[in-house]
Amino acid sequence: MQSGQSGSSGGTGGGGGAHHVLVVDDDPTVSEIVTGYLERAGFGVALAADGPGALAAAGARWPDLVVLDLMLPGMDGLAVCRELRARGPVPVIMLTARADEEDRILGLEIGADDYVTKPFSPRELVLRVESVLRRSALAAVPRPEPVVPLRAAGLEVDPAARRASKHGLELALTLREFDLLAYFLRHPGQVCDRERLMREVWGWDFGDLSTVTVHVRRLRGKVEDDPARPRLIQTVWGAGYRFDPVGPEEADGGA
Repeated sequence: MQSGQSGSSGGTGGGGGAHHVLVVDDDPTVSEIVTGYLERAGFGVALAADGPGALAAAGARWPDLVVLDLMLPGMDGLAVCRELRARGPVPVIMLTARADEEDRILGLEIGADDYVTKPFSPRELVLRVESVLRRSALAAVPRPEPVVPLRAAGLEVDPAARRASKHGLELALTLREFDLLAYFLRHPGQVCDRERLMREVWGWDFGDLSTVTVHVRRLRGKVEDDPARPRLIQTVWGAGYRFDPVGPEEADGGA
């Protein structure tokens, strides 16, 4: 299938005719079905069957969101996502026929906003597109931020500057890792289940909860002294996660 563009006027739900979605998949049947559902929801749609076609379509008209298959011929979806991210911010929903956690980690690591495993419901995909677009729009609206940075257990998060550090050393956090850490620091000692974190950090009422699990694991790798034995972000089995700012050093009266 060649790269191309189609669109429709009007819209329903959260779509709206103003939103332009780039669908990248080398399976013509998947592309046709996804395009049909998106257009009926009021989205304009451009199609590409491979990585170079996707980059060319994005260059011709920058999309509001990309639905991107992971397994593409030649240039895979991860490489396409990296190149798009290098050009500018754009929400990305990854599609894949593989459910391996490693694939989810790779997709999330390069900034995918959601992850859908084939086979999937086209109607659910449309809902996820609308949800991600709403979240992106909310994130673009300036919001009052606390003047005083958040501090606990040697961690410091400055929401206004979008910077985080541990014992004075800056942490290299992704956008979602930063939001998750800030949320934990704002709710010390509280048990937060994955549904709550997805709703309040991601802004989604539904989605793959393993997204939360993967982000917590990656965040632990950056803030814990020993990620294999986390002391700050603790798992409360059957309930969720709890940020405990009183680590072993504080409990012993140390610095």
